[in-house]
Amino acid sequence: MKLGYLFSGQGKQFAGMGHDLYQQEPIYRQTIEEASQILGKDMSDSKIFDDPANTQVSIVTLSTGIYRILEHDLGQPVGATGLSLGEYSGIIAANGLSFEDGLPLVRDRNLYMDQAGHNHPGKMAAVLKATANIVDEACRVGSQKGPVYPANYNTDTQIVIGGSEAGLNAATDYLHEHGIKRVVPLKMTVASHTPFMQEASDALAKRLQTVEFAEMDFPVISNTIVKPFTRLNVKQTLVKQLVNPTHFNECLKELLNLEADVLIEIGPGDTLMKFAKTILCNANKFHIDSVETLNQVRSNKKLVK
Repeated sequence: MKLGYLFSGQGKQFAGMGHDLYQQEPIYRQTIEEASQILGKDMSDSKIFDDPANTQVSIVTLSTGIYRILEHDLGQPVGATGLSLGEYSGIIAANGLSFEDGLPLVRDRNLYMDQAGHNHPGKMAAVLKATANIVDEACRVGSQKGPVYPANYNTDTQIVIGGSEAGLNAATDYLHEHGIKRVVPLKMTVASHTPFMQEASDALAKRLQTVEFAEMDFPVISNTIVKPFTRLNVKQTLVKQLVNPTHFNECLKELLNLEADVLIEIGPGDTLMKFAKTILCNANKFHIDSVETLNQVRSNKKLVK
């Protein structure tokens, strides 16, 4: 058995997430207590954990707690990837960044992105059943009305675009005119992974000057460069991540090249597991964000002997 881990990003967080794990799993409880000490706030309190201002640190804390349980039960993976924020969870899991340094960094990243979104509001939409070529062309045409960019290459046929309202509308019209029926607006007020996040990227670059990274214990594949993070490239790559599109589909293929035959999504929701199902592979697929889903993995005889 060769494990590959997928670390969730934002978007599928839910009220009360992790509370059942806190009540029943000692390793998870210890992680929450550690996070509370690091951040100076009671992360066992659902009102604090669920506060939108704490979304990024809460997701990374949840993911770290679950990873530590799996490391205890199953050992290390052959590799990992994540979607955007999920890369921070992956880097912490691989000991490229300490939990103590990582949580404050993620807290500040959240702040930088909120501020950039306030100063440069944008919109995003998911384009379904379309190739990268037609989406790229739609953004080129749409940009004649206002800036719009590819933001997330999630699968070979699901791509998110983001930018100005005028540009997004023009790109959407182009897609409809060329036979793409489904362009779904997302409930976003920021255009992540586009130049609209340049202010946040600049602030993060300064913040990262104070952070120390180490070599990873296992490969964590970057959405931005589709190569593993290293101690030498990690800062520059995380800065670029905010203003460049993610390539989760290609990262997943790289993970399968490491011969991972069990894929487990760690963190809220099952979005990445669903993305993984679009790629033809024999890997078993799971997600964990609760006691129930954790026990589903634990009860699988192929995983836990």
